[in-house]
Amino acid sequence: MSNNKLYLYPVWLRIWHGINALGIILLGITGLSMQYTNMESPLLKFSSAVSIHNLVGIILMISYFFFFITNIIKNNIKHYRISLNGLVNRLMKQGKYYVFDYLKGNPKPFHISEEEKFNPLQQISYVGAMYILVPIVIITGIALLYPGMIIEKIYSFSGIRLTTFLHSLAGFFILIFLIIHLYVITIGQHPLRNFKSIITGYHEAE
Repeated sequence: MSNNKLYLYPVWLRIWHGINALGIILLGITGLSMQYTNMESPLLKFSSAVSIHNLVGIILMISYFFFFITNIIKNNIKHYRISLNGLVNRLMKQGKYYVFDYLKGNPKPFHISEEEKFNPLQQISYVGAMYILVPIVIITGIALLYPGMIIEKIYSFSGIRLTTFLHSLAGFFILIFLIIHLYVITIGQHPLRNFKSIITGYHEAE
């Protein structure tokens, strides 16, 4: 192995990552089909979309618990611990790089290492996605599978409507996260380098 390669993505993480990405895409397609397509000419039949959505949701819920536990056991969770010291300044530097400096060919303000494989914006977005949005989707998804668990009224709002809204909203933001994630990983000297990393497990330093 050359000195400019770092083994950052172990097998368990790569397998989970692939299952998670495919699952999110399927959930997005089936969810949008249930919500927005014309019933006379749907993207998918409503009954099929519901069945696929529920099955994939259960698989991803199990996958998430695997990620949550293994992330702690393997100490991969260290990459999700956010240091508040100088955070705003670091976020501004990274944001400036994405908006301006990358287009000018300027160097990255933060480089990947075995101790820090996420830049500040990645870290914030990954923590938000994996530890806020995904749990919301799971909890509301379970509630919608078993609507008897849902409180009928929350103040003057329908409990089912509110649960459905939170489920859809969190799912929408996860889809946005996936789209931005796919764009960001193309940034660098070669747009396919990061895709190769998640297949081989090795990150090639730039």
